[in-house]
Amino acid sequence: MREPADFDAFYDATSRRVLHQLYALTGDLGRARDCTQEAYARAWRQWAAVSAATSPEAWVRGTAWRLASRRWRGGPGGRARWSTAPPGTGSADLVAALLRLPERQRYAVVVRYLAGAAVAEIAAETGTSAATVENRLAKACATLARILPGDIAVLTGGHRV
Repeated sequence: MREPADFDAFYDATSRRVLHQLYALTGDLGRARDCTQEAYARAWRQWAAVSAATSPEAWVRGTAWRLASRRWRGGPGGRARWSTAPPGTGSADLVAALLRLPERQRYAVVVRYLAGAAVAEIAAETGTSAATVENRLAKACATLARILPGDIAVLTGGHRV
């Protein structure tokens, strides 16, 4: 059922988190805002189906990511051309490092370690196997460990990579 109060509660509980995750994926706050906003608009139009999904938040995040990927795809090998994060410390350094990863590895890392999704959830969300997700995570974490040697444990929450 399409209840405005239910959607409003969902939006209030998840929109900041999805925006932060999409910023980590794209490295561009303006693009992240635009795509997140469009994803929530689509969720509202399809609220009966989205609210019945196993994870409505994953539905919105996946939709926002697909919008961002489609709008800014280009360059060699079909990789997206993202802007680089501004120099600085903390999250800007992390985003800059994430932007150096291939798109699918970046998505797996952000959804696993920043969104807290299980490997099986990421596999379902991306239409791949758990082994593929684990492989992407391992490769991404190895790359990030070279880029951010002292900071990788912060990203992974201390999980072994």
